[in-house]
Amino acid sequence: QVQLVESGGGLVQAGGSLRLSCAASGQIFNTAIMAWFRQAPGKEREFVAGISWRGLIIGRYAESVKGRFTIFRDISKNAVDLQMNNLKPDDTAVYYCAAAKTRDFDLAADEYDSWGQGTQVTVSS
Repeated sequence: QVQLVESGGGLVQAGGSLRLSCAASGQIFNTAIMAWFRQAPGKEREFVAGISWRGLIIGRYAESVKGRFTIFRDISKNAVDLQMNNLKPDDTAVYYCAAAKTRDFDLAADEYDSWGQGTQVTVSS
């Protein structure tokens, strides 16, 4: 089991930036992908960005965040960050860190093995 703890959320004006961090512990050696999801009120949880945890660095982004968000990994610190630039009100959501043992960026949310508790991001217009 992998334990995930997110930090870095907050309130920001449209056009601003935030950096989210996810600290992992436990059986992280079994992890193939680390990802960020988000869930806005009344909406389903959606994939935001993912990164391979071992070997060649491969990233994947949702179309809505391409060019604005960047996902980073630091294996030495067991951490995954999400740099969010040019934030928009539509980015307002609770952001969750997730880990999967299966190396497949098309996994559904319920196929991820571990989740953090989430961190709130609010973008004001």
